[in-house]
Amino acid sequence: MYDSLLVVEPRVATPQDYADILASLPSFWGQRDLRALHHPMFLHEFGETALVIRAPDGELVAYLLGFVTPDTAVGYVHLVGVRDSHRRRGFGRRLYAEFQRRARLRGATSMKAITTPGNRASIDFHRSLGMTARLVADYAGRGEDRVVFGSELE
Repeated sequence: MYDSLLVVEPRVATPQDYADILASLPSFWGQRDLRALHHPMFLHEFGETALVIRAPDGELVAYLLGFVTPDTAVGYVHLVGVRDSHRRRGFGRRLYAEFQRRARLRGATSMKAITTPGNRASIDFHRSLGMTARLVADYAGRGEDRVVFGSELE
């Protein structure tokens, strides 16, 4: 195993990265089928804010799909995934830091992310980044509550 400090810094995702993500979704999300959330628009339309981290050996270890809203200046993180075997090594934080840098350059003044109320790992991770969390009833339709995270960009 390599030292996580030697991992290449986050970079913009390529079509090959996207293909590799789709081919290895269970390594990031277990048995949850999140393929539908990995829409190719994140690569093709918001490419500068679709980010990956690969290990020195080329293995894709983490990725982030996001965009900056044009009207509200919000940097929205749609998905951040870290391969199960590489969690708790700072990859998610690295991706968020790079996304925030890019979002600021595009005029974002705040950050936002959303998860389900039962996703304890996501809730804990986003709170550890200093984001506030609020439960929004019926966010995704009747009976579909979500936890909405937010923070200001400095």
